Amino acid sequence: MNKKKNLMKNTIIIFIGKLCTQLISFFLLPLYTSYLTTSDYGIVDLITSYVTLLVPLITMELEMSIFRFLVDARGKDKDTKTLMSNNYYILSISLVLFSILYWIVCLFWKFDYQFIIWIDIVICLLSGNLLQVTRGFGRTLDFSISCIITGVMTIVSNLILILGFNMGASGMIISMAVANGLGALYLFIRLKLYKYFTYKLVDKKLIKEMYQYSIPIVPNGISWWIVNVSDRTIINVILGTASNGLYAISNKFPTLLSSLLGIFNLSWTESAALHIDSDDRDEFFSDIVNTVTKLFSCFGVGMIACMPFLFYILINDKFYDAIYYVPFLVLGAVFNVVACLYSGIYLAKKDSKIVSKTSVIAAVVNIAINLVLIKFIGLYAAAMSTTIAYFVMMICRHFDIKRYVNIKFEKGLLLKSILIYSLSIFLFYQENIYLNILNLVIVVIYSIILNKEFLKSCINTVTSKLRRS
Repeated sequence: MNKKKNLMKNTIIIFIGKLCTQLISFFLLPLYTSYLTTSDYGIVDLITSYVTLLVPLITMELEMSIFRFLVDARGKDKDTKTLMSNNYYILSISLVLFSILYWIVCLFWKFDYQFIIWIDIVICLLSGNLLQVTRGFGRTLDFSISCIITGVMTIVSNLILILGFNMGASGMIISMAVANGLGALYLFIRLKLYKYFTYKLVDKKLIKEMYQYSIPIVPNGISWWIVNVSDRTIINVILGTASNGLYAISNKFPTLLSSLLGIFNLSWTESAALHIDSDDRDEFFSDIVNTVTKLFSCFGVGMIACMPFLFYILINDKFYDAIYYVPFLVLGAVFNVVACLYSGIYLAKKDSKIVSKTSVIAAVVNIAINLVLIKFIGLYAAAMSTTIAYFVMMICRHFDIKRYVNIKFEKGLLLKSILIYSLSIFLFYQENIYLNILNLVIVVIYSIILNKEFLKSCINTVTSKLRRS
């Protein structure tokens, strides 16, 4: 019970901070879709996607390694200082080498936004590293505050640069860099991270151990990027940037679901690492996987049912066609939920190779389906390929994870999920207001019944706290 309480406590703290960032990004859609053309938004989305690829490649996923090693070093000041010194050493060298290579490439290949893209990559790299260090220290409250700062500054800088100065795509990219930079600066000062570097503590053996953990995760990052972003590249080449802009908007909604998972996953990976060798691990992990799967499957089907009512309020009319691809992408995001839960267990066991292997398989499936179908069914091919790729990843990990933990799903959960999603997607595409209302009512009732035990637990917890206060 203490394990679940700690997991929930950390999740709530992180949720408050990360939700601020994610919701702000989501509710800025009316601004983006009103002041950016479909092509501009497609270009920004493509740049953001490539930054997402480059950041972990530059450091070979160092941020994941430093988090995992710091968890084991909690309460050991000397080990913590040694880890941080080596972290800064690797980070500094990686930044210098990347910057040299980047500007050499820029001498021969001219492209738009060269300088601000470089700034964005550098700041995202530093921000990502400091956020994982904060998690490794167990400072979840500071992690959350940093995310809130990032979210608030995203609003302020976007309003100033896009609405005030009409800077369009470049304003959106600069806003991301400014917001992430201020969030990272808060952590650097608050945690007094400037005190942790000592060159004498740089240890080649430790660096090798850190890389032995992090490098196998790199193919996973690349494959994850391929599953998520190869769609954009193929769409951009074959269908054009305007189509990429539409697809980027349709992806914003399932991305909200993935972001909620990401918030939980931050505390989940920590909890999994702490309790992977516990005597009751099968029961604990099965309980968490079942609870989270039920919640997120209901979030997903609820999002599909709500789309006919929310989409046209949030999105400018030039992006309206994006709604048709949302159901497939949401379904893919739900498959990804289960796959990511399994990933946390692999990382807890420091077996990052299987994570990469299954991600590579999913990436190959994604690209193959995309290339075969995109000329025939357009953007539907990109949405369907992503869904199938995540499904394949989930199935592969489900059967392999039994080597470590015996995960047991509740009886009938899979069949219930198939039926509710089939019905909801069917009603969604009828484009009838009365059927849309019926769809929403059915989904709400189903969600309450499926998660009644979880809801009872939450109500009892809140009630008992109110009584004590």
